[in-house]
Amino acid sequence: MARGKKEKLSLEELLEQALLKVEDQPYQVPSNWVWTKIGKITDIISGGTPSSKVSEYYEKGEIPWISPADLSGYTDMYISHGRKNITELGLQKSSAKLMPKDTVLLSSRAPIGYVAIARNALCTNQGFKSFLPSKAYIPQYLYFYLKSIKHILESYASGTTFLELSGSKAALVEVPLPPLAEQQRIVERIESLFEKLDTAKELIQNALDSFENRKAAILHKAFTGELTAKWREENDMSLDSWEESTFGKFVDTKYGYTESASTEEVGPKFLRITDIQDGSVNWNSVPYCTISDIEFEKYKLKVDDIVVARTGATTGKSYIILEDVNAVFASYLIRINIINKNRILPKYLWRFMQSTLYWNQIMEVKKGIAQPGVNANKLKELLIYIPSIEEQNEILRIVEGMLDKEYRVQELCDVIEKIDLMKKSILARAFRGELETNHPEEESAENLLREILEKR
Repeated sequence: MARGKKEKLSLEELLEQALLKVEDQPYQVPSNWVWTKIGKITDIISGGTPSSKVSEYYEKGEIPWISPADLSGYTDMYISHGRKNITELGLQKSSAKLMPKDTVLLSSRAPIGYVAIARNALCTNQGFKSFLPSKAYIPQYLYFYLKSIKHILESYASGTTFLELSGSKAALVEVPLPPLAEQQRIVERIESLFEKLDTAKELIQNALDSFENRKAAILHKAFTGELTAKWREENDMSLDSWEESTFGKFVDTKYGYTESASTEEVGPKFLRITDIQDGSVNWNSVPYCTISDIEFEKYKLKVDDIVVARTGATTGKSYIILEDVNAVFASYLIRINIINKNRILPKYLWRFMQSTLYWNQIMEVKKGIAQPGVNANKLKELLIYIPSIEEQNEILRIVEGMLDKEYRVQELCDVIEKIDLMKKSILARAFRGELETNHPEEESAENLLREILEKR
């Protein structure tokens, strides 16, 4: 006999619908956990925006109102307010809804994946799907889980102009559900591990900042004569022997070659601004380009050539060619070729281009141009202080020795890039029951799910 439209499903039928079949489960979890869908264990609320044309909806408002922009760069787990508040009238006249403390907020567009927990009652704009408190989970557990599945959330989204996660799609997102006591242990373990990683990251960042400060101080002393004061005294020379000149007196410049980069080996390597990272180039990852023999001779990079970024945020960044490479340089680079190596050493010039004396001039040049950049003529006008070749060699000897020790510190700082990956690994293991926190003898989460469904 057909079931009537208004006839409710039994608890067992609701449970059967809520539990994911084994073949539908994304991965295996401990036996006392269950897989369900978020929409089965909580209510999902969308937000709204009062009309900005009505000042009464915002002026002297006391109701916190959150937008995705408020979570951009936000790292705390909890949030109490955003940049704007709305009034009670604004709340009533819009689709925004006041949600209680411990609601989990998820940005559902532009972008998808910002997560925070409401520290107090608040509301959001329409760029959120928020999960009301539930006896099925502790809010911190859901917070960390949502943080770990950004790629899954995006896979449920749709849209042409930009992706958006609808409430109905958010309800379908699968979630592994442990017993409440296990959820608490998982959260505590994640927070403990994250705290240690954050401490390590802070120490490493401090070391990196200290390195950059020491490097700047070393280079400033080098190119103002302080670093070799004792050497000059021993060699009966004075600071008056230094010449204040311009780049243009000693160098030729050339703009780079315009062509499309190719991953196929169709010609020589094609060095671009983006290939220069932290003062070095990984030539194995540099692409190739097609070029005629005649053009190749014009743009071929040779040992001691210096290339400089001439546009954008990286204006002024430089790299010196220290090895014989079969490569040309791209159009957003300027090549500096030293025409008088008896007066200035290429590596001396390049080290100068890492000092504040150089960068302060670059910043002044950029200020006077609408589109940040530096052209060849401006580059040739930059001032540089030049001692004798003998003193240049002594400066380089001291600088290279001091910075070599500093670079060993910087190598340790490479670990900072791995910390976020370690956090992602911890989250992935947490929601598979692999943090060694699970107690198999605890009551199954199926009973918890049953209790929730009975009351919904």
